[in-house]
Amino acid sequence: MRMYNIIEKKRDGKVLTEEEVRFFIEEYTNNRVPDYQVSALLMAIYLQQMNDSECVHLTNAMVDSGDIIDLSQIDGVKVDKHSTGGVGDTTTLVLAPLVASLGIPVAKMSGRGLGHTGGTLDKLESIPGFHIELTNDDFIRTVNQNKVAVIGQTGNLTPADKKLYSLRDVTATVNSIPLIASSIMSKKIASGADAIVLDVKIGSGAFMKEMNDAVQLAKTMVAIGKKTGRNTMAVISDMNQPLGCAIGNALEVKEAIDTLQGKGPKDLTELCLTLGSQMVVVAGKAKTVEEARTRLEENIANGKAFQTFQTFIAAQGGDINAIDNPEKLPQASYQIELLAKSSGTVVQMDANAIGTAAMHLGAGRVTKETEIDLSVGLILHKKIGDQVKEGETLLKIHSNDRQVDYVKDILYNSIIIEDSQVEPPPLIHQLITI
Repeated sequence: MRMYNIIEKKRDGKVLTEEEVRFFIEEYTNNRVPDYQVSALLMAIYLQQMNDSECVHLTNAMVDSGDIIDLSQIDGVKVDKHSTGGVGDTTTLVLAPLVASLGIPVAKMSGRGLGHTGGTLDKLESIPGFHIELTNDDFIRTVNQNKVAVIGQTGNLTPADKKLYSLRDVTATVNSIPLIASSIMSKKIASGADAIVLDVKIGSGAFMKEMNDAVQLAKTMVAIGKKTGRNTMAVISDMNQPLGCAIGNALEVKEAIDTLQGKGPKDLTELCLTLGSQMVVVAGKAKTVEEARTRLEENIANGKAFQTFQTFIAAQGGDINAIDNPEKLPQASYQIELLAKSSGTVVQMDANAIGTAAMHLGAGRVTKETEIDLSVGLILHKKIGDQVKEGETLLKIHSNDRQVDYVKDILYNSIIIEDSQVEPPPLIHQLITI
């Protein structure tokens, strides 16, 4: 078998066999084919696409390229959730303990952020003492005991995907739905999940800007999941404005605490209940999403969800005092109000630019080596559809630098106020269960 023939076959729009896909992945992972040949194949895939069977072959080959986490010693159906990313996406901090409060094991491996704000691990590390590293035995014991743990990803999980992504990043082939879907699902499957709920974002702050692309990505990932024996479904949710009100690591932890206590923003609460209900159903703990939602709402109201969060944080070394008293979380030196320059209605928010403003404050990483400031970020006071008066606070900037004029300029350009009425964008666009 030769790479030349595989490239030629895909260039001509033909379907690759499992053996051909595995050959390409194994040879590239082991440095036996050059980057220029793999680059040619990636471009052929980008232009000619892959069918579901090819995507499954690619996913399985990348899973088999490295470690596969064995979670069989954890009792019950292990449910994982993945978001394609966005601004103010605090869902994991809420969902993991919320779903675990119903006795469903959530054994989650998360990553760090690159861009707007930190990833789940960065957010959790804003809690004093919290540590993301557990031995495999401790991880399994903790999940069996508390039903939830969140740790960093192993260094040798899907190494083929890491190599391919680096190459896609410099060959203009990142935006290929078969490659995106296989990349995401290979990591979920290698992490040991039995069932997977996907949150596919659409809008100005999302990777997918167009609905057709988001639907295609969701359907491709659901098909991969089901064909690899994982009960999988997807939710397409809106990211035309930041989710919730907090953007920034410690600020998002505080918002997660509020949400678990029934005091969180309506959109974050609604998305967590939607995703959480699906997680409960795919775990086999409820027959309908309505039943699942009722049980989740009950555990927020009776305090069990927040108690599970406290137990989860304490089990991984986190300071419970900082959970009970969020003012003990990292605090920025300055809180600066961004005041409206005119009266009217907020008709548009550029979520991506607002996230970039938070990154300039230090809430996110420009490169992997950037050190995050866990205390800084933004708290939104107004969102799309809200009325605002001139001089009223649009948002509050949490900064360790008094001089934030550059950030203010970005924010003013990101929030459009007009003398008209608009409805907030729908939060949930579509459910994909095929």
